[in-house]
Amino acid sequence: MSYNPPAIKVTDLDKCYQLYAQPKDRLKQFLWRGKRQFFKEFWALRNINFEIMPGEVIGIIGRNGAGKSSLLQLICGTLTPSHGEVTVNGRIAALLELGAGFNPEFSGRENVFMSASIMGLSDADITERFDNIVEFSGISDFIDQPVKTYSSGMYIRLAFSVAINVDPDILVVDEALSVGDGAFAHQSFERIMDLKSRGKTILFCSHSLYQVEAICNRAIWLEKGEIKMIGDVESVTMSYQNSLLNQSENSSEQITTQVTKDIAKITSVTVSSDKSTGKTIPIHAHKNDILIQVEALSDVNLPIPNIAIAITTLDNRVITMAGSQFDNTPLKRDETGKSIAKVVFNKIPLARGDYWIDVYLGCENSTHVYDTAIQAAKLTVTQDSMEQGVVHLPHYWVEH
Repeated sequence: MSYNPPAIKVTDLDKCYQLYAQPKDRLKQFLWRGKRQFFKEFWALRNINFEIMPGEVIGIIGRNGAGKSSLLQLICGTLTPSHGEVTVNGRIAALLELGAGFNPEFSGRENVFMSASIMGLSDADITERFDNIVEFSGISDFIDQPVKTYSSGMYIRLAFSVAINVDPDILVVDEALSVGDGAFAHQSFERIMDLKSRGKTILFCSHSLYQVEAICNRAIWLEKGEIKMIGDVESVTMSYQNSLLNQSENSSEQITTQVTKDIAKITSVTVSSDKSTGKTIPIHAHKNDILIQVEALSDVNLPIPNIAIAITTLDNRVITMAGSQFDNTPLKRDETGKSIAKVVFNKIPLARGDYWIDVYLGCENSTHVYDTAIQAAKLTVTQDSMEQGVVHLPHYWVEH
């Protein structure tokens, strides 16, 4: 019986940074040769252990400063651990923070050859794939210009194109696609899904829980440098989201994707009840319907997008969501790129309180969010009864 080794194995991994208050303290530390300590220790990672098998797609989630980027850099070999070991089996391609990997003085062409060779390709292999790399990046007119003249969008296009065209066994993506425009981000996620279907191992680090759930099989939640939870993606993301909601100091962290809105965008959201239209809608539980109308524009060269509508509590806990893809109700789009979606929630069964309406515009398979309208309207619900809770579920009493 053959043994299939893990694609990535992390054992007892620690990473400690030395923080100096001023530059001269580094010299003091060298001269004193460890007899005194002139720095503070910051432990970015502590006691990290996990295995990722070939073909798994793993989401890495956590708050800013949780250690996500340090972990990915250790896996990619751009950082050395303070303790422990990382074992990688297979060719790895990484798209980490913007600015890593390219020499700004070199041209795009020179950086392609340098970066691809570091990933293990020969000059002959790079030459064979060069045209595909440039074509995917869409910056052929600038490929011989110095990278320092590129915009952030051009830079990330080229970096991502190199990473996916070296045919890696393992792809690592660290939130880098958020700087791309809508069309390129959509194209990139399509390529990631293609790699997934081909059995490649993918590590996907993102603040967008929506995308993590759409792409990943499992997830790792990092909290203050330690693994808080690891398991199936639905359980981990739900626990992480609940943690965010319970800590108001972190409520500014948006669980959405920031994208350029010139490719696909929400143009208007109108919410109305039986007798009211506006940004704040009074609702009587079990008596009033609400109608939500969303208008969107999208590039006619892109597949027709999907719309999802969520009702949330004031602390952003999702109560329910209706999506055109989930409900098998595809949108229609006219020749100008305009789409109109309408959804009705009958006799709202919510308990008394205030609730938000959030709207999402996603790609045709809902793996990428083009645009959002967060807190598009507020529902203010009243009720006759004294029942407590968030939602009234249908029920009946059985006589004995």
